[in-house]
Parts: sequence; C-alpha cells; structure tokens
Amino acid sequence: MDRQQGSSVAVIGGGPAGLIAAELLSAQGRCVTVYERMPTFGRKLLIAGRGGLNLTHSEPLERFKTRYGEAADRIAPCLDAFPPAALIAWAEDLGQPTFVGSSGRVFPQARKASPLLRAWLRRLADQGVDLQPRAEWLGWDEASALVFRDRPPVRPDAVILALGGASWPKLGSTGMWAQALRAKGVAVEPFRPANCGFVTAWSETFRTRFAGEPLKPLALSFEGRTIRGEAVVTAYGLEGGGIYALSAGLREAIAREGRAVLELDLRPDASEAQLARRLARPRGGQSLANFLRKAANLPPVAVNLIREAHGGAVPDDLAHAVKHVPVVLTDSRGLDRAISSAGGVAWSEVDERLMLKLLPGVFVAGEMLDWEAPTGGYLLQACFATGAAAAQGVLAL
Repeated sequence: MDRQQGSSVAVIGGGPAGLIAAELLSAQGRCVTVYERMPTFGRKLLIAGRGGLNLTHSEPLERFKTRYGEAADRIAPCLDAFPPAALIAWAEDLGQPTFVGSSGRVFPQARKASPLLRAWLRRLADQGVDLQPRAEWLGWDEASALVFRDRPPVRPDAVILALGGASWPKLGSTGMWAQALRAKGVAVEPFRPANCGFVTAWSETFRTRFAGEPLKPLALSFEGRTIRGEAVVTAYGLEGGGIYALSAGLREAIAREGRAVLELDLRPDASEAQLARRLARPRGGQSLANFLRKAANLPPVAVNLIREAHGGAVPDDLAHAVKHVPVVLTDSRGLDRAISSAGGVAWSEVDERLMLKLLPGVFVAGEMLDWEAPTGGYLLQACFATGAAAAQGVLAL
C-alpha cells in the first residue's frame, strides 16, 4: 500500500473516533473522506454535552487505564499514545480551555459540546477533509470496494471504521455494521447495554411518590466492590452515576442468575456504630420517619426505600437497616436507553495497530471494539485514543 502523502483514506463514521482519525491523517497529507450516515456529524457528542461535556478525567494515567475492565490491556497502548493530557491540549488548541471539576472530571469551560464541535469541523474543512453526510455504508462488493446507499462504490487505499456501538440508535449508533463484518468472517461479540439503569419491582405507592428523587450521599456495593456515588429512583427502578459504575457486574449477574442484589448504604459518611449511637436516643412521640430524618438525616425517599426493601416494615436494628439496604434488580434497560454498549469487534480480530487481520488495510476504532467503561470521561477518552491509534496504524502502512 502507498506510503506517500496523498494516499486516500475513507473514514466511515463521523463521531469522535472517526473525526480525530481524519484530523490526524489529513494533517499528514492524506486525502481523507469521512462518510456519515446521519445528516450531521458528532450527534452523540452533542447529546452527551447537554449536561456538560465530560471530555476526560484528571486521575493519574496508570489508574485511568484500569477503568476498562477486561479490555484494559488492549486500551492501554492507545491511552499511552493519546493520553488525557493530549486530549486536553487538543481541546485548548481549538480555543476551548478546560477545567477540572470537584470530582476530577475534565470539562470545556463552555461546558457544551457545540462550540468545540463547530471549531473542530472548521479545522477539518481547512485541512481539506471531505465531510460526506447522509452516506450510509452497506459493506463491500465482490471487488472489495466500499458500497454506500445511492452512491457509487469507493476504493480507497485504507479504511477506518468508526461506526459506534449499538446504544442511542436514534443518534446513528445502530450496530447494523456487524452484519457486513460477520459476512467477511470477522467475529463480533453480541451488543449489551452498558452505563444503563436497572429494573426493580417497586410498589405502586413508592413508584408514584418517589420517581425522580435522588439518593445521595450514597455508597453502592455489589460482589465485593463498593463505590461512592449517586442514584436516582425511577418509575422502572434505579439509574445514575453510581449504578452505571457497577453496571457491567450487575448486567452479567442478571444474565447468569436472573437477578442481582445491590446493597445501598444510605449514610456512608458514618459507621454503623456511630449511627447506632445516634439512633439509640429515645424517640418520644416522634414518628419513625421524623426520628430517622432528625437522628440520621434521612429524607423521606431513603426511609421509604428501607421499607420497600423489607416488605413495608422497618427492622428493629435501625443502624444496620440504614447501612445495608438490599435492592433486587431483575433486568437492565435496553440498548436504546443505555449511554454506551459492550460488545463489538472481538479484540482477537485486530492486530496491535487496530487493523482487522482478515481485511488488511481496514482499521477499527471507537465503540465498534469490544470494550466498556464507566462514565466520567473514560468513554470519550478511549474513543479519541483508539481513533488516534487507528490513524497511526494507517500512517505505518
């Protein structure tokens, strides 16, 4: 394959992974075309930025690398080559200075995705990247040319596939690309919801009264792992950052056993012994709810959650009941409601450059690969890092 400047690269997918690959390749003189099925680019990035675009996280890189579960060893070299510091510098070079929030998360000062995306698309246009919206990729023809709906076939020198996973399909990540790759013999792991809410059987009274109420401060425990975070009661069950951080284990337990028992600590800032001393005071004429509100600083949603967990009653050992609230989860929300997805192209199918072993010259980046991570900047960082790695793979051909 041609090493010279000017060789053509087709990037299929106009999200962060595809766009950063296009930027890096065009900066090295490659002729890059980005094909995007949707009418505009970066749609999922824009939605993610509505509540504040969490670009990355400020924690030390070695700890950062552990956030990717079973895929951590494969993601690590990508993060070494394009670490959080590189992503922050990239954003600032686009005129989008960043700041570190109290949780260690990194955001643009504008907190929105739209200013960054506009500046990014201008840079890509200035570098000569050909941005092609409404270009739906269908696979390859018999001559191994790329096939698009209502467009002529294309035969670039290299291809980067960055079509996303299978969450938020309305924004373009449908996972339909898996059919084209499986037809070529590429192993694609089944898609599963990640960073998602979970279903539990609330009573009608609890659901009606408390749906939308936050649970904080909170510690959540499952299978020996405990994290501090937040959750929100919903009509169907629970969602929120603390739930998302445990979602992989919860999802797999439900798949194995039909349910998962999550344990909530409603007062993580106090030990059980400390809480027991507070709750040993005489109640007098106070209702139990009033007593728990004053002595343990529990809001009504927390008191009633304890009742839910124990069939409507509150155990005599109040301190233990507050610190150990079991919630039985029976299902995860579907892919259409999940923030991200697990599954995708199996790591065994790509080499260290992220090139498909069965399809030389074809690289894979972003959520198409089989990895997952919690929210907090880890998702976007890995999309950028794998996009950059795929671009480096093309340059090394």
